[in-house]
Amino acid sequence: MGRVSGEPEERLLPSGDSLVSWRVVVDRPAGARRAPAGVRAATVDTVDCVAWPAGLRRTARALAEGDVVEVTGALRRRFWRAGPTSVSRTEVEVDRVRRLSRRRAPS
Repeated sequence: MGRVSGEPEERLLPSGDSLVSWRVVVDRPAGARRAPAGVRAATVDTVDCVAWPAGLRRTARALAEGDVVEVTGALRRRFWRAGPTSVSRTEVEVDRVRRLSRRRAPS
């Protein structure tokens, strides 16, 4: 559960498949914020999320930056080639996304 960071983005892959990707910012628990002396501990984590099925893509496209969401799915690590190097990314392959609250309107 966390807050959507940025607008969801739909991409068409070379295979012809499409997906919607977005990021969720998740607060770290207070006990997990330990860091060596003089180093500032991160207080949030950013989780990449992707939706493949049409219904989930439609739901994900309706999300807006700042919405609070609950996401469930499988943690996946994808590999691909970018020129001469191999690149990887860890992301949540979403099975379900539920908006818990909309972003607050600017005052």
